[in-house]
Amino acid sequence: MKRRLMLTAAASASLLAACGKETATPAGKPAAEAKPVSIDTIAAQAKGFSVGSSMASRVVYVFFDAQCPHCAALWDASRPLRSQARFVWIPVGLINEKSFAQGAAILGAPDPAAAMDQHEAALRAQQGGISAMGVADAGRDAVKRNTDLMNSFGFGGVPTTVSKDPQTGEVKTMEGSMPTATLAKRLGLNAPG
Repeated sequence: MKRRLMLTAAASASLLAACGKETATPAGKPAAEAKPVSIDTIAAQAKGFSVGSSMASRVVYVFFDAQCPHCAALWDASRPLRSQARFVWIPVGLINEKSFAQGAAILGAPDPAAAMDQHEAALRAQQGGISAMGVADAGRDAVKRNTDLMNSFGFGGVPTTVSKDPQTGEVKTMEGSMPTATLAKRLGLNAPG
């Protein structure tokens, strides 16, 4: 069962913006119907990298674009919560061609989390992000498949998180970045004190 998290005005004020995708469909083509969000499908089909506690029962899937500044903000906001959950970061290509190459470079790195840190530092320093020279086609193909999977669920932008509610087991999705305390609350985790 798909459940979108509805936000109150106060809660939405604490959210940062998200990077969106084009929503227009070509003339004469109906928009494809989104399929229900399935954590099992994401776990089986998406190619990402994990950070956080490998022993945690809580798993949070994050669709992100390497060119998205809001994804970078969520990367930083999630850092203090990694002892309570495992975050699986899934690169997609929504913004531009660099998104595919840099997402593939991060995925293919010996230490994807370190590559993501390096990438985000380079973006903040306005150096364009991680080098994606010589990225294998297989890596780009993985990012393309991730993008197709994300689109199949009808998500409108990145970052998008998908997790299960710890009490009800319902699938919860959230689009956009947010501060650590808000993210912790929405995921049912303890905010750092």
